[in-house]
Parts: sequence; C-alpha cells; structure tokens
Amino acid sequence: MDLGPHAAFILGAYGFTALVILGLVAHAFLDRRAQERALARLAQEPAPRGRR
Repeated sequence: MDLGPHAAFILGAYGFTALVILGLVAHAFLDRRAQERALARLAQEPAPRGRR
C-alpha cells in the first residue's frame, strides 16, 4: 500500500482516532461500573417516606 508523501499524517490520524475510540470505550466501561455501584447503594437504602 502506497500512501504517498502524506503517509505520516494518514497513519497519525488513524492512530489518534484509535486512541480516542479506545478512550471512549474505557470511559463507558468505567462509568457503567460506577453507575452499578451507585444503583446497588441506592437499592440498599430504605425507601423515603411520602410528604403529607
């Protein structure tokens, strides 16, 4: 594959894009774990009493 004189730019752009996508996937994974922990904590709390 010949990318011509712009090979460094093209490969750099693909590399940067891969890093951004991996970062988004990692963030989603970590956020899901945090949300599950928060939901489990809320499920253990007693239900609030209604207003009168």
